[in-house]
Formats: sequence, structure tokens, C-alpha cells
Amino acid sequence: MSSNRKKIMMVDDDPVILKIGRHFLMDTYEVYPLPSAAKLFETLEKVIPDLILLDIVMPEVDGVEALKRLKADSRFASIPVIFVTSVGDDKSVFEHLKLGAYSNLTKPFSAEELTERVENCLNDYFPDKAKPVRSEPVAADENEDDSDGKKVILAIDDSPELLRMLYLLLRNDYKVHTLLEPEKLESLLETIKPDLFMLDYHMPELTGLDLIPVIRSFEKHKETPIIFLTIEKSEEILQEAARLGVKDYINKPIKADMLREKVGKHI
Repeated sequence: MSSNRKKIMMVDDDPVILKIGRHFLMDTYEVYPLPSAAKLFETLEKVIPDLILLDIVMPEVDGVEALKRLKADSRFASIPVIFVTSVGDDKSVFEHLKLGAYSNLTKPFSAEELTERVENCLNDYFPDKAKPVRSEPVAADENEDDSDGKKVILAIDDSPELLRMLYLLLRNDYKVHTLLEPEKLESLLETIKPDLFMLDYHMPELTGLDLIPVIRSFEKHKETPIIFLTIEKSEEILQEAARLGVKDYINKPIKADMLREKVGKHI
């Protein structure tokens, strides 16, 4: 196998899944099929991969415990991990993101689903070397063509886990841009034109209320709908938000059905 190809370790106690995954990926990547978490950590002493595909339900050491061990070891903490699981509900996805997983891949998966998820992840971690994939979220300093016809959403929050969850829940229907640093909003709006803004109310430096005048200072965004993401239930805050042009709000923790319903309504 070519040594300059990206290395992927696939960990699963099901030999059929390992065989299928290797078959889908072997033409492009150097694939290491591993039957257990113990074998993963043994192999990591010899080879450092670019990505780990990790089954959750395994005997002895499951995927969640294996991920915690990876993140606790400075040698392996930066390796991206995609969970491969038969449980794909939104609550589980969010919990896995909080643990440090890049994303979830639900079994059974197709060749297209597996390769796209792998390419997306490698494009995030190795942008100069991986194949570009259009469905990835865009950071504040990136400029991406929005000409594929999808409506554009800009989500601003100080939680990377929440932003990743929003991206995963909305990416099939919309072009989703994410921003962790609200102070970069003005410069970002010079490069993209969102059809909807989603603003966290509570952020350390700038609140969602502080960002509204920045948005409205752009002629093209005088009427663009804004949705607040908030744990606040204060009528005073909600009235102030409405006065400044906020169309709606979504309470945290976010429920997928409510998110999709309100985004669809206002976009």
C-alpha cells in the first residue's frame, strides 16, 4: 500500500462491517481493519492514523470509553474520530459530539455515505490535501460559493459542539455556515449572503442582541430573518429582541423537530 495515502483505522467487532468498510475505502486510503478497542490501542503504538472509524457497541471496551481514552492521551487526542453506530437519533449525536467525536455514521451505511463522511472529515483536518466536499460547514475566514441553489444559514454560537450539531441537522437541506467568533461577523458578511441568521443570546464578549445592529447595518440584511438560540425565557429580553427584528427563538437544549420547523418557516 502506498505510504503517502491517508491512513484510516476502522474498529468494529463485526468482521462483515470491517470487510465492507475496507472494500469501500481501500482504493483511496490505507485501511487498518481492527476487531476491538484493545487492538486499536495496540496498533496505535506503531502507526498514527489520520482518522479513526469507531464502532460504539463492542465487548470489553466500547467506543465511548475508547474515545475518552484517546482524548485523554496527548499522542492521540488530535486524531479525528467518526462513530459508526446503529443509533442515529439526534440526542445521541449531540452527546457524541460533546465527547469529542467528529460526527456519527449510522449503520447500515452505503459506499457513498462512508466515503463522503470520510472526505468531509479529512477536508476539515487536512484542507490542502483532501478532496474538497461542498457540504462542509464554513468557518469565519473562508469564502465558499453558494451557487448550488440551497438557502444559506449562518449560525453563531460560542459552543463548537452546538454548531456542529446544527450543521449535522440542517446540512441536507441548507448551506450551513458556522461562526465561533462573533467579532468576525462584519467581515464575514462581506463574503457571504445568508438567508437566515441563528444567533446565540449568551456569548462571552458579544451577545446576540449586540450582533443585530451589525447585521442590519448591511442594506442586503435589513429584512433578513433572525432566530435566537437561547435558554432565556425572560419576556423583557424577548420583547427587546423582537423590537430589534428577531423573528423567533429556539430554546436550548435544541430539539431537532422544532429546529427544522422554525428554520423552514422563516427561511
